[in-house]
Amino acid sequence: MTDPALIWSYLAQGPLLWLTVTLLAYWAGDAASRAAGRRPLVNPVLVAVILLAAVLGATGTPYATYFEGAQFVHFMLGPATVALALPLYANLARVRRAMLPMLAGLLAGSVTAVLSALAIARALGVDGSVLASLAPKSATAPVAIGISERLGGQPTLTAVLVLLTGVIGAIVATPLLNALGIRDWRARGFATGVAAHGIGTARAFQVHETAGAFAGIGMGLNAVLTALIAPAILRLFL
Repeated sequence: MTDPALIWSYLAQGPLLWLTVTLLAYWAGDAASRAAGRRPLVNPVLVAVILLAAVLGATGTPYATYFEGAQFVHFMLGPATVALALPLYANLARVRRAMLPMLAGLLAGSVTAVLSALAIARALGVDGSVLASLAPKSATAPVAIGISERLGGQPTLTAVLVLLTGVIGAIVATPLLNALGIRDWRARGFATGVAAHGIGTARAFQVHETAGAFAGIGMGLNAVLTALIAPAILRLFL
């Protein structure tokens, strides 16, 4: 088999190829982020998504074929979400001291994330399954996809919206919080985790360890609260 087209066709059918491409794309994104001094605009996930989209488009590979190889990464989202209990346990004493402000921030952030997204979408004429797909967009991906399925949404669309929410949040969180004069790393991290889930949490860890720990806590708590409030808020718009 010496024809490059035949070689590619053979390799493309194997799941290992797309898992390797996914990991290489993220490695390239992280390398670009490090080279840029971890600037928010050069987000590793954003760079990886652009690279993967370019490869899939250039090779004409269907998403279903790609996902057969990348599903291991998708599977690991579940254990990664469960592991969010670790920063909560490690910072339990600090969480107890700031319990009331954190609960107030969590409630305000979760309700605002769901309500504002649905209100804007409804005002623009969006309805039905698209609204259901939009409601959990600020929760971490495994939880958001599960909520979307239960509400009658489109899980694939929800996954895209979750990704966009996380990337945008990771880009704007640091400059916005700097502009607002918020210096407490606990507050900065918690707000980022509630608003931008895993991608925002990864960014928070790059900025400060305490911010990353509290971002993980905010991300986990927001996932639970979103699962509870999203169906009720969605019913108001349907």
